[in-house]
Amino acid sequence: MIHRYVTTSRLALVAAPALLLVAGLAMAHPGHEHPHGGGFAAGLSHPLLGFDHLLAMLAVGLWSLRQSRAFSLAAPLLAAGGMLLGAGLAWAGFALPGVEFGIAMTVLLAGVLIAALVKVPAAIGAGVVVLFMLFHGHAHGSEMPHGASMLAYLAGFTLATLAITYAGRAAGAFLMARENRILRALGVAIAAAGALFAFG
Repeated sequence: MIHRYVTTSRLALVAAPALLLVAGLAMAHPGHEHPHGGGFAAGLSHPLLGFDHLLAMLAVGLWSLRQSRAFSLAAPLLAAGGMLLGAGLAWAGFALPGVEFGIAMTVLLAGVLIAALVKVPAAIGAGVVVLFMLFHGHAHGSEMPHGASMLAYLAGFTLATLAITYAGRAAGAFLMARENRILRALGVAIAAAGALFAFG
């Protein structure tokens, strides 16, 4: 049993191996092989099964809890908006350079923001969330299965984005009510996973 006063670094060491065990899912981006269902199932599963997407959205939810109330409440909608904007760019034929590296860096930087308990003005925070999710949305748009309904696919990944981000907020509220060191350790582990995605 871990002592209740365990240090942040020890918690990070405990959490990091679990993240690394499943990190191989990150670049595989499974969840696109859904020829039936009009694209909704593919859109829904893409963020849930892509570990990099999942971590980034959870991190946005976690981080938003330490920001202003207005920004915190808007964060899931901002995340969904950034995703839609990125997907729209992909569907319009706009090639965003370095998408995979950008996705990995969003995970790394979001982890750092959580670990350092960074607070920013609402306008800056909103811009950060939209920019982060722009990369993820572009990947979603680019990887839409051939023949899938665009609207169904969009509805699927938007719903998943909102659900994951709200789950991050709920987890953040639970942790903040108990021990900030656990939250910070989780940020360190997320940042470590992002570094692995980017440079591993």
